[in-house]
Amino acid sequence: MSVPQNTIAVVYDYDQTLSPTYMQDEVLFPAYGIDPAHFWKKSQQLVREDGWESELAYLKTLLDSLPMDPPTNEDLVRLGANLKFYPGLPEMFTELNGLLSDAHHAIGIRIEHYILSSGMKALIDGSALKPFVKEIFGCEFATDSKGRITFPKRVISHTQKTQYLFRINKGLLDLSQDVNDHMPADLRPVPFTNMIYVGDGPTDVPCFTVMKQFGGQSIAVYNPNDPTLSSFRKCYQLSAHANRIKHIAPSDYRGGSHLRLILDEMIREIAERILRTRREEIEDSRVAAPGHT
Repeated sequence: MSVPQNTIAVVYDYDQTLSPTYMQDEVLFPAYGIDPAHFWKKSQQLVREDGWESELAYLKTLLDSLPMDPPTNEDLVRLGANLKFYPGLPEMFTELNGLLSDAHHAIGIRIEHYILSSGMKALIDGSALKPFVKEIFGCEFATDSKGRITFPKRVISHTQKTQYLFRINKGLLDLSQDVNDHMPADLRPVPFTNMIYVGDGPTDVPCFTVMKQFGGQSIAVYNPNDPTLSSFRKCYQLSAHANRIKHIAPSDYRGGSHLRLILDEMIREIAERILRTRREEIEDSRVAAPGHT
């Protein structure tokens, strides 16, 4: 028996996608007197000279840079309340629901939002975005007996992010569930054709690739206020030369912006396809009553 595949999932990277800054630079470093330039230089040295993975390198550098009594996860959540976003957020999350008609709602079509980041989950958990998203996936810390962070509990690299696309696809949001378990396509609650991924550059290439391979859609966004144009060039390369994505747009989530026009239309098309498919299934399963003689 198949399951209803009525969910439209929009999945977002965080740093440089939903926010113009890195979350650590914005709220964590100022709180603990950490110099960003020195921090990232030290982190990159671990990558270049000692062969560390970049996400593990920044988490180790962070733990080394914090005071003797490091913060608790609750402290990080409180810091996350100060995170700022691109224009149009978080209002967009409720505005998108207006794209669904009564006919869409009648058959249970809904929109879900997910954040998938190599940044720190606790910070995003404390942000104004939290109430609007179904799930946040990010790096996490284990704690000691006093609740203070001690060691990375979960690390999400840019290649590991694809695992979480399959978790959404299969509905396996509980991280204790094995995402590698076989599941027939008709039992997966969110087929990739119902999924949209929004990212900002090369670290999102594995996710862009998975989306393209399995029939999903992607948008690469760039900071229109970046005077160096490096943000735009990353997206341009992915579209014009690497053939990873079809759509690029400035990171403006307000209604009527280029990005919203693309995102809105993608959602409308998916919703109409789901509705059309459901009507065809109902029509095909209908058996005419016997005629009178």
